[in-house]
Amino acid sequence: MRRGIAASALVASLALAATACGGSDSDSKSDGPVTITWWDTSNATNEAPTYQALVKQFEAANKDIKVKYVNVPFDQAQNKFDTAAGSKGAPDVLRSEVGWTPAFAKKGFFLPLDGTDALADQAKFEPNLIKQAQYEGKTYGAPLVTDTLALVYNKALFKKAGITEAPKTWDELKSDAAKVKAKTGVDGYWGSTQGYYAQSFLYGEGTDTVDAVAKKITVNAAAAKKAYGTWLSTFSGKGLHKADVTADAYAHIQDAFVNGKVAAIIQGPWEITNFYKGSAFGDKSNLGIATVPAGSSGKAGAPTGGHNLSVYAGSDKAHQAAALKFVQFMTSAKSQETVALKNSTLPTRSDAYTAQVKADPGIAGYQGVLSAAQPRPALPEYSSLWGPLDTELPKIAGGKESLDKGLSNAELAITKLVPDFSK
Repeated sequence: MRRGIAASALVASLALAATACGGSDSDSKSDGPVTITWWDTSNATNEAPTYQALVKQFEAANKDIKVKYVNVPFDQAQNKFDTAAGSKGAPDVLRSEVGWTPAFAKKGFFLPLDGTDALADQAKFEPNLIKQAQYEGKTYGAPLVTDTLALVYNKALFKKAGITEAPKTWDELKSDAAKVKAKTGVDGYWGSTQGYYAQSFLYGEGTDTVDAVAKKITVNAAAAKKAYGTWLSTFSGKGLHKADVTADAYAHIQDAFVNGKVAAIIQGPWEITNFYKGSAFGDKSNLGIATVPAGSSGKAGAPTGGHNLSVYAGSDKAHQAAALKFVQFMTSAKSQETVALKNSTLPTRSDAYTAQVKADPGIAGYQGVLSAAQPRPALPEYSSLWGPLDTELPKIAGGKESLDKGLSNAELAITKLVPDFSK
């Protein structure tokens, strides 16, 4: 979802590239096991241990394959892989955010997985997730975990305020926020200034940052202005927390919610385990999860996110074969069930939603809102389009510039990212 770039990140990527096994002939020519390298971009504290345990299980069942596990910070991974793949030193397998897939496929960095071991169970995966892993008719990723955004709320605070169900529109949310403030003394809602989190407001007006089919930039069109106007209105009013434009805003919002200092936020399932660690959700059943409120069009929804496992096209045949086998194991129903139970993340295949998995109220809640999730267009530049918004939206929310000025600036920056698109 996020991108990070700095000189230090590029230097570090070269060091990582030196450790990757992609493209190396030495292991494949020896009598010993083939060693493949996997760059895992999951949270090093909450999620990585589960994946490391699965790696050991895979190695135990496949004595001819060794897996070199490397945890790469998510906000650095896209640039690191881009640099490493360009120098033919990328890892054999990458845990790739879904938005990276078309970009890397376009560059020829990913191996098409159609007809390979990696997608032997393709029919078991949710069809829209397979579609989201495709570029120009070929599939470049095996879906590992999926996600979307939802309105998460504190049921106890809502009940104390006399609210019996989650708000279905932004107007209802603002009204409920005022009730929470009046009855409990805490704010009812705290929104984010990040572009990804504001995406749902666009969907609520039936629009997007760009129209990928018509090849047109729409971030500054009337519907988008209306959407961002609604977004801006959620930062002022009774029970609505003012915009946090600091570098630590994400942590501030999350901490306030899990400790009962704000009644509702927009958040994804990657935080389920952290919800449960907060004082407000020692009782897991207190966590409410609902579809993001709808806009004036009556539409509600949020971006479909998640991660695929992709195989480096620059590896030799022996490494690719081992990598494909590893991807099949990691995305199997059994492995996905294990990950869901340990990490509270959402599986990408229906047969992994076992009764035990759905017993987690967080997973069950997010599974219920997945139907409203909107897949991203297969546009290689799409993930980068949030960058200009991440620059401009905090300025708008913080009163540093007007909505019109901010969207005009974002439009200009996006024009440079997709120069063949019209305004």
